[in-house]
Amino acid sequence: MKKSLIIAGLSAIALSGCGVQSTTVCTDAPMDQWLDQEIFQQGLVAEGYEITEFKVTEGQCYEIYGRNAGGEKV
Repeated sequence: MKKSLIIAGLSAIALSGCGVQSTTVCTDAPMDQWLDQEIFQQGLVAEGYEITEFKVTEGQCYEIYGRNAGGEKV
């Protein structure tokens, strides 16, 4: 389950920066099964992202704003 959350999060980030319209799909898994927020953020930073805002939405998603390695908003 944690792997699917990572994939969903990274896909949302990647697609948001390239002009592709997508539908957000959140999880119905209990929060104790989610990838830890700190670990998730560290993974994004390791991939070259700069995180300016990271939060949990009411729809049970991580909502992330920042810039990719090229400096573009994502």
